[in-house]
Amino acid sequence: MKSRKKIIVSVSTDLITDQRVSKVCNSLMSNGYAVYLVGRQKKISQKMEARDYECKRFKLWFNKGFLFYANLNIRLFFFLLFNQANVLLANDLDTLPANYLVSKLKAIPLVYDSHEYFTEVPELENRNRVKKVWERLESFILPKLNYAYTVSQKIAVAYKVKYGTEFKLVRNFPIYQTQVIEDDHQNVILYQGALNIGRGLEELIEAMRFVDSAKLWIVGAGDIEEALKQKSKELGLENKIEFLGRMEPNQLKRITMKAKLGVSLEKQLGLNYAYALPNKIFDYIHAGTPVLYSSLEEVVSTLKGHQVGEELKSQEPKQLAQQLNQMLNSEIYDQWVSNCKNAAKLFNWQKEEPTLLAIFDQALSN
Repeated sequence: MKSRKKIIVSVSTDLITDQRVSKVCNSLMSNGYAVYLVGRQKKISQKMEARDYECKRFKLWFNKGFLFYANLNIRLFFFLLFNQANVLLANDLDTLPANYLVSKLKAIPLVYDSHEYFTEVPELENRNRVKKVWERLESFILPKLNYAYTVSQKIAVAYKVKYGTEFKLVRNFPIYQTQVIEDDHQNVILYQGALNIGRGLEELIEAMRFVDSAKLWIVGAGDIEEALKQKSKELGLENKIEFLGRMEPNQLKRITMKAKLGVSLEKQLGLNYAYALPNKIFDYIHAGTPVLYSSLEEVVSTLKGHQVGEELKSQEPKQLAQQLNQMLNSEIYDQWVSNCKNAAKLFNWQKEEPTLLAIFDQALSN
């Protein structure tokens, strides 16, 4: 057992629904590290259940834009400066400035977890000035990093080419559990995740006009949530579409096991989506729920040969509905379910964890 080296983990979320951060913290803690997780608390944040490691959430004055990121990093900077740690772990570019400055001032190792290709997210499309600010920040810090990892091989390669920085691959797969998976799926199509642009949600809602006798459950929250609810209302689909809001992970697992199909319909808007390996796909797979997934390079190459559902043929609502209807009534549906159960044994957190732990071992040994 290692000595109790302390790792302060920083993230800009409110901690409740961030399953990747939770898995990382639990892996580090169960392998002998003392973990202190730091995030934010919003007015709508739920009360946190007790965890096996220490947690703190900042109440910030601002909730979006430049002032939010400045507020977050100033608070984070002083917190990190006056709290002892052996390693700092920054999650995503928005927590990196404070972590980088403190790591230099206190001469302690910094590890960076890039959950996405931050400067290539769709939200920065057509926002050139904002994007350039993030790119300058990224180009200043990333070439100086010694310990970094990310969620897909495509993103790792992109960072290596752009900055010469080696990013290890730690994919955001669920923890494998030998649990009883329900085979009596309800006639429900499930979307789980952020309700943001580029997720194919507008087309999915329109497609529900043409889907026979199935409901759509949408779990999550985001920038376009109200617009999606309004669209559903305008199309008269309130009885067919349910918005279930944010859910804590255990509740979400139960919901996912009840659905007959899971969908991941990201569009190739920017390199972040093009290179993405959405974790929702693997949440569906672990629940034994076949999936309809976009033809993103990383997704297609990862799922090749596993036959856990189908690749999306078209985002056009009528064609999308046709494919959903066919999948809901497919003669090979039971085979997809069986294949999901087998794929879960390959694509799981337990197989990613050794790479994660090796990064921290190396950071502390140098």
